[in-house]
Parts: sequence; structure tokens; C-alpha cells
Amino acid sequence: MNAFAFVRSRPWLITVIVLAILVAINISLQPSFTNPGVLRSNLATFLPLILVAIGQTYVILAGDIDLSVGSIVALANVVTVSVIAAMGGTDLAIWLGMASGVAVGLVCGLVNGLLISGLRFQPIVTTFATGILFAAFALWVLPQAGLPVPQNYWRTYGESFFGVPLVAWVLIAGAIFTLVVSRTVFHSHLLAAGGNRTGAFQSGLRIGRIRITSFMIAGLFAAFAALCLTGETASGDPLLGQTLALSSISAVVLGGTALAGGFGGAFGSIIGALVLGMIGNVIFFAGLPFEYQTLVQGIIVLLALAGGVFVTRR
Repeated sequence: MNAFAFVRSRPWLITVIVLAILVAINISLQPSFTNPGVLRSNLATFLPLILVAIGQTYVILAGDIDLSVGSIVALANVVTVSVIAAMGGTDLAIWLGMASGVAVGLVCGLVNGLLISGLRFQPIVTTFATGILFAAFALWVLPQAGLPVPQNYWRTYGESFFGVPLVAWVLIAGAIFTLVVSRTVFHSHLLAAGGNRTGAFQSGLRIGRIRITSFMIAGLFAAFAALCLTGETASGDPLLGQTLALSSISAVVLGGTALAGGFGGAFGSIIGALVLGMIGNVIFFAGLPFEYQTLVQGIIVLLALAGGVFVTRR
């Protein structure tokens, strides 16, 4: 196997190289970057996108797409804080609120899956529409931002366990999940469904169940992202996570997953999300004028995406 073929089979290696370059540039621009407190702060900022990108990966692997994940994050966030407040803000209320947020994510994913797989609706149009619906529900549950969560919630989120910040443990758990799933039959079925849906169906795979499960995983990880954002902001916000849908798709493609489905993995999406976060850091600490920051960030992302598409083209 030559070098090009090796990289082509592992496109996330290019993303790792890009990430290493961005880290080096960031260290030169921000000497305090390697301080534990700064690392923890950066990881807490990047973590919601990482989690949403993990869930988005499984939808894309199956040949679908989910534009509603940002709205699911907002809905899970406001439901979580509202349940906690309604139950009195006790420790039990915190657990019930978190469970409610996770349940919301799963239900939203199930709704998307049933509409797309059961009723044969187009994924991009359907999830755009359900995203509007979920966002409306979020505003109905909490019309105005600012409902606070108890101190025990956000203090625990900011603590360390065995010398490792909780946000790092969440990232480790997400990485372990992706590695475990990548070795399961379900992952193989996802690749088959996304690579050749007709052939997969003719071979006896239950395509409907596979697609519904992938959307439920996306909803679940969107809910996890919402819990993390709740811990970081210490409040509810019905407009939370508006940019996460498109950013998560960019992270997935940056990580080497084919947008058409059937090729890639969630581990690369984690690296892709870190790259997106580091691009924002580099642009900020480079001191570029505000009016050029978005332009430069878009150009960098497009170049990285073009490189990934070139390598993964089959």
C-alpha cells in the first residue's frame, strides 16, 4: 500500500495534521494555551460541537443528514432547566431535569427517524422543518433566556475528578463510544445502508430500523451537548445552539466521512470539531479585524473540506 492509498483509507490523518499545525500556531499566538485552566476552558467551548458532530456522523454514514440538531440542543436545554426549577432545584431535581433533557433528545431523534424512514420524507427538508418545530417548542417552554440552574449543577460541571476535568471525562467517554461502535455490526450496517441502500435492502438488512437508530443517536448526543452547555452557561436559552447543525456537518466532513454516506467514522468527526474550534481560536488571537474574521474562517474551512473531499473521493 503506497502512502496516498494509506492516507486515503484513513482521511482523518490529514485532519490530525491540520489540527497539529493549528495548535502550534495557537501556542505561538497565545503562550498560555498549554496552561491547564486554558485547556479546560477551550475544551469546554469545543465540547458541545464535538458531541453533536459524533451524533451527526451516524446519520450521515447512513446516507441521511440532520439539520435539526441545533434546535434539539435548545429544546433539551430549556426542558432541563425548566424541570429542575419546577422540582425545586434539589439534587434529585437536577437528575430528573437531566433525564428529561436526554429523553427529549431521544424523542426528537425518533420523530425524525419515523418521518424519514417510515413516511419516506426527504431528510434535508424534513429535518429543516422539524428543526423549526423543535425551536418553536423551545420558545414555548421558555420564552425568555436566563432561567438559572442550581449551583450544584454548574459547579460539578466545572470540577475535576481524579485530577481530570469533567469535560475531559465527557470527551473520553465520547471517544470510547465511537471506538466501540466502530467495531459493531451496527456500524457495518450503517456503512452498507449509506454506501448502497438498494443492495443493503436486498441483502435483508432492516434499513428502516438502522436509519431510525442513527437519528436517535444524533438526538441523544444533541441532548448531551445541551447538558454541557447548561453547565457552561448555568442557565436556559431557547436560542442556544443555532449554529451547531451546519458546524457539525462541517466537522463530520473534515473528519473524513463522505457526505453521501457509506464511508468514514465518528472518531474523525471529533478531530474535525477540534479543528473548527482551533480555527476560531487562531483567528481571534491573530488579532484580525472583526469584519475579516468570518471571511477568513470560511476560506480555511472550505480549503480543509476541499482537501478532505479530494482524498476521500471514490
